[in-house]
Amino acid sequence: MVLHRRLMMVLLCLALVSLGSAMAAETEIRIGVYEPMTGAMAAGGQQTMEGIELAHEQRAKVLGLPVRVILVDNRSDKVEAATAVTRLIQKDKVCAIIGSYGSGLSMSGGPVAQAAKVPVMGCSPTNPLVTLGNDYYFRACFIDPFQGRVMAQFAYDKLGARKAAIIQDIAQDYAVGLANFFRQAFLELTGDPKSVVAFTSYQTGDRDYTAQLTYVANAKPDVVFARGYYADAAVLVTQARSLGLKMPFLGGDTFEAPEFIEIGGKNVEGVYFSTHYSADAPVTPASEKFVALYKAKFKTAPNTFAALGYDCYNLVLDAIERAGSSDPKAIRDAMAKTKGFVGATGIITLDTNGDATKSAVVLVVKDGQFKLVDVVHPR
Repeated sequence: MVLHRRLMMVLLCLALVSLGSAMAAETEIRIGVYEPMTGAMAAGGQQTMEGIELAHEQRAKVLGLPVRVILVDNRSDKVEAATAVTRLIQKDKVCAIIGSYGSGLSMSGGPVAQAAKVPVMGCSPTNPLVTLGNDYYFRACFIDPFQGRVMAQFAYDKLGARKAAIIQDIAQDYAVGLANFFRQAFLELTGDPKSVVAFTSYQTGDRDYTAQLTYVANAKPDVVFARGYYADAAVLVTQARSLGLKMPFLGGDTFEAPEFIEIGGKNVEGVYFSTHYSADAPVTPASEKFVALYKAKFKTAPNTFAALGYDCYNLVLDAIERAGSSDPKAIRDAMAKTKGFVGATGIITLDTNGDATKSAVVLVVKDGQFKLVDVVHPR
């Protein structure tokens, strides 16, 4: 009888400990972020984090619990990206993750999250492979097949280009993918299999592009589509101008960083690129609210990556709220059903691959600033 009572007391104590642990685990909602805060892509990660922080300030609770945002720097490195996701899941016990700027970084972190069954909302990784075959990865941005066609169409229709050259950063999955999507679209538009007159590559961190630019110059293209990240691209365009290349240079969303203009100066004037959003063209009431909040906090106009960070945080909270739970599987299922979400960058509906269907904008560098040229809607 005494033994029975002791056993009952032990079981009761264990039950209370388990209950206490469960209650402690539910004192906050933990959301992880893995972005490049240092390294070659740091500007994009830092801008994204500004948007996430702003969104968190505006909405710091969900399901009646405080939200804790845990940031791990992936250092612009693919191995570090996978390590960052592992840490967020195993050490920090997050229920959802936001990230990452840089498609290659997202493609490294994605399989880790999928294996652990923790959902990820990507802010700006545009390579289609980020979500392909990964039912735990979603994104708030359009993807590169659309972005490549937007710039090919712009070159063909608006600039009258019939011959194009392409220079890509072969070390970056994002750059290689987008370069090829532009190439395919441009060949289709011209109907001429020889309309891409030059296709050449460099590596991240290169500082001498003389060989590539000489090759391009000899091909005499109407436009040059340069695919890489902002710092290298600014140096490349600067060297092109010094070598006498006067044709328009085009790019993608990674050109949208203040450093692109700071490094390139007057040499990057007239460069066109596609991106996700423009503060000059608010598309929803949420856009207007975001711009006002951002300007009040940072004393400058927001860029694409801040807006996408802001949207991603709110998309994750929206999924948690609809799931009614901090269970990662329930959050993942709610994310997959996202439809008609009113964000700062537009109305966001996720398709069966977890990709956002939304518009793109084309900006140009003019008088040392990014200026809106066009808004392009998916067909």
